[in-house]
Amino acid sequence: MKITFISDTHTKHHEVTDNLPGGDLLIHAGDIMNSGYYRYDIENYCEWFDSLDNYTHKLFIAGNHDRLFEDDPIDSTRLVREFKNIGYLEDSLCGIGDVSIYGSPWQPAFCNWAFNLPRNGKELQEKWDQIPNKVDILVCHTMPFGHLDATGNLNVGCELLRVKSDELRPKIFVGGHIHSGAGYKFDGHTHFFNASVLNNSYRYVNKPMTIDWDKETNEITFI
Repeated sequence: MKITFISDTHTKHHEVTDNLPGGDLLIHAGDIMNSGYYRYDIENYCEWFDSLDNYTHKLFIAGNHDRLFEDDPIDSTRLVREFKNIGYLEDSLCGIGDVSIYGSPWQPAFCNWAFNLPRNGKELQEKWDQIPNKVDILVCHTMPFGHLDATGNLNVGCELLRVKSDELRPKIFVGGHIHSGAGYKFDGHTHFFNASVLNNSYRYVNKPMTIDWDKETNEITFI
């Protein structure tokens, strides 16, 4: 399976287009918007995402800047469903062939943004407990604590998500949120991708990551 990962485009998705080579699956790990209040931002993003016909499947989740998906979920998801060639995951599972993919937008509270819950609290634990026991690709907006989550000298990922990802050992974990952590690592079980394409100044500096992935062996090759 040929997969491309992107995240945190913050309305600058058109800048990424020339670096999307096409393939079986394109995954966006949240923050398609800026302030998150404008319906137009969702529509503009979905028009672009839908138009990428060099990918067979396209999935995305919301992030902390995507307020309308939390504040007005009915209208937001109705808008997404108008575009037939893309999928939106929010604490939900989908399958592509025999590959299972689960997506969730939540993260430890940071300022007054969307999909925030108290760090290490019961509500956040309940969100992670919804993740199925067997999932091949786990897509979350935040990163697990200690995995591609450094900003300055601090790790700011989610401690509870780290425990859950260590327990479940998905083959692939895709996130973003922490722009300065962009990159890839492998812990012996899970391939971790922080797919943020913008830096902390919201400039497009990190190219999308595209891989060939063998589900059976969990081996990847960067393209």
